[in-house]
Amino acid sequence: MKIGLDIMGGDYAPAEPIKGVQMYFEQVSDPSVHLLLIGDANACAPYLSLLDTYQHRFTFVEAAEVIGMHEHPTKALKEKPNSSIAVGFGLLLKGKIDAFISAGNTGAMMVGAMYTVKAVEGVLRPTIATPMPRQDGKYNFLLDSGINADCKPEHLVQFAEMGSLYSQYVLGVEKPRVGLLNLGEEEGKGNILCQATYPLLKEHKGINFVGNVEGRDVFINRAEVIVCEGFVGNVLLKMAESIYDIFKVQKGFDDPFLDNFNFEKYGGTPILGINAPVIISHGIAHAFAFRNMIDAAGKIVSTNLIGVFKEYFKQPEA
Repeated sequence: MKIGLDIMGGDYAPAEPIKGVQMYFEQVSDPSVHLLLIGDANACAPYLSLLDTYQHRFTFVEAAEVIGMHEHPTKALKEKPNSSIAVGFGLLLKGKIDAFISAGNTGAMMVGAMYTVKAVEGVLRPTIATPMPRQDGKYNFLLDSGINADCKPEHLVQFAEMGSLYSQYVLGVEKPRVGLLNLGEEEGKGNILCQATYPLLKEHKGINFVGNVEGRDVFINRAEVIVCEGFVGNVLLKMAESIYDIFKVQKGFDDPFLDNFNFEKYGGTPILGINAPVIISHGIAHAFAFRNMIDAAGKIVSTNLIGVFKEYFKQPEA
């Protein structure tokens, strides 16, 4: 298994990505995982000595350009073909890596995913999905969490399908429960989108729909997959992340449940519905996040999630 890692992506690159690789190598001895570190050799030189003991476990791939966090995604990918993100997607497209990871420009990662590896046939809109911590120590799965602000009912249905498949095959949840995020539990509640989506989910025989869920249900054992459009999902996600920052970082509260609000515990979020595994993370990611993103990418590859998606969404022959 070959996993490509953009070591120029993020506010603290290349130091933190390389430290994350070191952490992964120290803690995981799986010889089947080989990393391709994609970046500028001159910028990375001061930190690569951290990996001297593990030369056989990685290959360095030169990428002399970097896409900045505030650059226009499409323009930057076109004008910087030697950037770490562009090179990473090129390797993914050619099958030279099995997955690609970055904490770089999110827009460039999304554009790269959509225009290189492209969406799985039959998927209307790829989505990003984020783990939400539960009181029992496990996680629910929220999607969409930010890239599809305006949706139609059929989009939310596919989010439910993709979230269910991810939960089942990658997270090992048997018959994951699906909830529609709404402002009330009763059928018929909500805006036009929720009202139109509810009956489609209710009649869907391929998912385990448990009805509407509310904001108070996000952090409890009510539904493993929580579906909404990206506007609501992103507001909820950022609110959840602020809980960790306020109570843990600023006030110093020590609690295992609170610790699970730290996004670095799961590293990043997968883009679901495209033809190859891609994981993106916050620009503020540190070593722990990169170490966990490698783990997450490995699980997606080893469970053949992309193959599962392709089979599930395969269009019937005319």
